[in-house]
Amino acid sequence: MQKIALENNLAETAFLVPSDNHYEIRWFTPKVEVDLCGHATLAAAYVLFNFYNIQVDVIRFKSLRSGDLFVKQIDKLYELDFPLDEIKPSNDPVSLELLLGIGAEPQEYYKGKTDCLLIYENQSQIENLTPDFNSLKKAQGRGIIVTAPGNDVDFVSRFFASQSGIDEDPATGSAQTSLLPYWHQRTGKTKFVTKQLSERGGYFSCSIENNRAKISGQAHLYLKGEITV
Repeated sequence: MQKIALENNLAETAFLVPSDNHYEIRWFTPKVEVDLCGHATLAAAYVLFNFYNIQVDVIRFKSLRSGDLFVKQIDKLYELDFPLDEIKPSNDPVSLELLLGIGAEPQEYYKGKTDCLLIYENQSQIENLTPDFNSLKKAQGRGIIVTAPGNDVDFVSRFFASQSGIDEDPATGSAQTSLLPYWHQRTGKTKFVTKQLSERGGYFSCSIENNRAKISGQAHLYLKGEITV
């Protein structure tokens, strides 16, 4: 699986195995296996709903690292149902490698299960970040989420994971599981429209329900093909 993900050279490759009433799922970047991936799970559900004639309203995935995950098709949207991350403010100073890599000191610094979360004042700061990816490769954890209030959405973000083989991810569903607890605590809201400010860009409709993250987005077919192993 790791070799296939390396050959694909995409942010993540998802692998599925049917098992009773669910699908076992694992995700790999070109370099490592990761605990959770949103957009690859959404893509997996899109394939099952559209090409495997799955006759259920909600697809249940089971991850050895992240437990039960669910995807529901609602018109043209796919709603991910993921566990919320537990983020904690860090009193430790931001590491030199991280600070040099990001290039701008954050207002606040949080740590989650696999990622760190950096808070900035406004959208322009997020847009203008020009990370040094060689320095970020030395940072600990899976990846780095940066966020600030949005100009026309509730909040914006970017996601860097050079240490996992991805300099900048185009759209990161799993990052929303860390972002939602922070923005809920800050604003009191439970429903959000968010934007990821990658070169490609991506919008998310998100909410918190029963201590779970509901994350909705679209999927579009890019490629069908075969590989030879």
